Amino acid sequence: MTPARPVRPADPATPGLHHVTLVARDALKTIEFYRDVLGLAVVKRTVNFDEPSSYHLYFGVDGGRPGTLLTFFEWPRVPRGGFGVGGVHHVALSVPDRTALLRWKRRLDDHHIHVRGPYDRGYFTSIYFVDPDGQILELATEGPGYAIDEPADRLGEQIVEPPLERLSGHRDEDAIAAEMHPEPVRQVDAEMAITGLHHVSGITDDIERADAFLTGTLGLRRVKRTLNQDDGRTAHWFWAAYDGREVAPASSFSLFHWPGSDYRARPGFGQTHHVAFRVPDRETQLAWRERILELGVPVTHVQERKYFRSIYFRMHDGMLLELATDGPGFDVDEPLDRLGSALQLPGWLEPRRAEIERSLRALP
Repeated sequence: MTPARPVRPADPATPGLHHVTLVARDALKTIEFYRDVLGLAVVKRTVNFDEPSSYHLYFGVDGGRPGTLLTFFEWPRVPRGGFGVGGVHHVALSVPDRTALLRWKRRLDDHHIHVRGPYDRGYFTSIYFVDPDGQILELATEGPGYAIDEPADRLGEQIVEPPLERLSGHRDEDAIAAEMHPEPVRQVDAEMAITGLHHVSGITDDIERADAFLTGTLGLRRVKRTLNQDDGRTAHWFWAAYDGREVAPASSFSLFHWPGSDYRARPGFGQTHHVAFRVPDRETQLAWRERILELGVPVTHVQERKYFRSIYFRMHDGMLLELATDGPGFDVDEPLDRLGSALQLPGWLEPRRAEIERSLRALP
């Protein structure tokens, strides 16, 4: 009997980011930084299902809620990666407000991590630093949002030039660098805790083509056309899950435009491997896969990742994207109050557990 073709949803639109996967050299240093410094929970210790001799670590909040997740492949023998066309420039994590930012700046500084900012980006305020592998990270405030310079129901329709005082060369960099919370911040409390992904910023060589791809393939909507505030020239566009009234949290994806550039992203440690967007369930994912194929974009078969199911495809510039289901979730093999406490393997790798554990060093 021929299985029924999935019913394709009308105007499918992802509700936002699911996770971002990065490449690390050292799983221990990754845990020490993301858990012990940034305060994210380890929600899963497992292996790369396609290369089970290496760790795959998941960090997040709220039991690994989609939209909060950073995941890491430990690949100690790959070369250093770098941003460029077809890659991610930085990953932004969300914090409540500017007071939290200043507390983070002090906490990171006390851990001998160089911090730039806080910078007023208009739509949010941000600080920037790098992780142990050199990946650029941003902490960004939850507001005020994209409607400060355009009507909330007409975002992304006009090119908005940022005011002069936000641009590099017109900011008081000495005053910005000097601004700091006065007291040490030894614990990450609820008032400063990271709440999830804020946005992901990449680089493309054809922003109009990227716009057509992101809106036509993922159902994202353009919410801002502006300029990179650090040079005042480079086009910087944002897309998000946007219903014409509000932008959903943990859904923003932005691109810097480098037209004609042959400076390509280099895979390796310190660079993002792929960006995953959410799809609610398996049936919708199958329908989405059919739609992507109809658009002429090559896409993988559904991959079983135990905690979600995935399909992968690339943008025109080579950036690797994923559509991942919201479920079944991270509590399928350990209770919520013990997530990330032990090495978990999918059923097909359990017969090799002893061999796999011998190939991995113990982690705290």
